[in-house]
Amino acid sequence: TVRTDSGEPELCAYVEGLQRNEVRAQLERLLPGYMVPAYMIEMEQWPVTPSGKLDRNALPAPDGAADAETYTAPRNVTEMKLSQLWEDVLKNGPVGIHDNFFDRGGHSLKATALVSRIAKEFDVQVPLKDVFAHPTVEGLATVIREGTDSPYEAIKPAEKQETYPVSSAQKRIYVLQQLEDGGTGYN
Repeated sequence: TVRTDSGEPELCAYVEGLQRNEVRAQLERLLPGYMVPAYMIEMEQWPVTPSGKLDRNALPAPDGAADAETYTAPRNVTEMKLSQLWEDVLKNGPVGIHDNFFDRGGHSLKATALVSRIAKEFDVQVPLKDVFAHPTVEGLATVIREGTDSPYEAIKPAEKQETYPVSSAQKRIYVLQQLEDGGTGYN
C-alpha cells in the first residue's frame, strides 16, 4: 500500500520480467476488482539493504504518469473533454489518449465515478463494463460517439404560475388538517 498525491492509500505492485498489462489481465481474472493494484511498476533492479533484504523504502513511488514519455495529446473535442474528466477523477494529469485508466491509478470505484461524469458531460449512457473493455481515452471516445442517448432526462422547473395543482397526497394532508382543528404539524 502506498499513499498517492491525492492522499488516498492505494495498492501498488512491483513486477519484474513481465509486462504490466499481462500482469493486470491475469490479476483481473483471479482477483476481485478492489484487490487489483492501482499501480504497476516494472522493475529492472530491486533496491536492497546492506544485509541483502529488499529495501521497501527505496522502492519508487507511483507518480500516476508512468508513460509520460509516450504522451499523446487529445485530437478532438470529445477526447479533450474525456481527458479532463479522467484528470478530475484520477487526480493526476495530463492524460494522453493512449493512457490506461487502471495503470494511472483507476479502480472500480473511480470507474463508476467516471461513468457518472460521462453521463452528465456527454448525455450518453456508457456501461461500466465498457470502461474495463476500453480503458483508454481513445477507446472510450469511440464508445461515446457510438453510444445511445441517456434514458434519464433532467428535471426541468415548472412554468411560473400563481397556483399549482396539488397531488393526491397533498389533498389528503389538507383534509386531515381541517378535521383536526388546525395544528402546526404540517407547517
